[in-house]
Amino acid sequence: MTNIDKIKLLRQLTGAGFKDCNSAIQEAKNDIDKAIEILRIKGISKASKRMSREAKEGVIAVSGDESKTSVIEVNCETDFVAKNDEFVNFVKELSELNNICNSNIEKLKTHKMKNLKTVEENLLALISKIGEKITIGRTKTFNHPGAKNFNYLHTVVKDNLSKLAVVVSLETKDTSENLKSFGKQLAMHVAASNPLALESNKIKKDILDKEISLISEELKNTGKPDEIVKKISIGKINKFKEDNGLLSQSWVMEPKKKVQDILKNLSINDLKIKDFYRLKIGE
Repeated sequence: MTNIDKIKLLRQLTGAGFKDCNSAIQEAKNDIDKAIEILRIKGISKASKRMSREAKEGVIAVSGDESKTSVIEVNCETDFVAKNDEFVNFVKELSELNNICNSNIEKLKTHKMKNLKTVEENLLALISKIGEKITIGRTKTFNHPGAKNFNYLHTVVKDNLSKLAVVVSLETKDTSENLKSFGKQLAMHVAASNPLALESNKIKKDILDKEISLISEELKNTGKPDEIVKKISIGKINKFKEDNGLLSQSWVMEPKKKVQDILKNLSINDLKIKDFYRLKIGE
């Protein structure tokens, strides 16, 4: 995208004049988003309306293979655009490039697409054509030595694009069908149960602190003695940790067993859950 094209796009997005847009582009070193911020701060943008609107719809794309898998979120404003062919084709090509770039967003933005223009140039052109805010959201690449990756897509939009995606990484030398079946089922389990960490003792402190605060509020006006309240509080937080640690969760396909029991019953001695990632549009 030439400098003139960027100025034209910036004028479209902000309603500011040519001279102001040119100045903002230079000050932002050709970064459109920063140029919009500069114009807003200066009070020149009549309303960077399009770029200030919320983009909570979109799709999640999974790319790669068993040894290296990447997931990327691309947001837009409406579900209608999320199903638009041009948007879908852009995201599909973007997801393959994201896997090449190991989910490095800065590197991804400057990578050339099939039309020989950069990702950023194509993104800005798509925004201009479709008329909605479109942003690249969260990304992650799984490339652990000795691990195999499995994924699950829920509410598929098209091919490798969905509204919810899960990738799980299993460390093992095993290549059996049992492993593949478990990998797929584990990804489905994570989609349904949304664990916060692999183990209950690895749940982030700020999440636990918030839950403890909510439990305290809940029990504050019960009229029970402090000693009883303390016991109830400990019980509730332990249950929260158990319900949100992947290994201690009840297995979705067989709720009487825990995930760690299913793992043990597979009798694959070197099998470990290395990592997992659950990504849902709007969360």
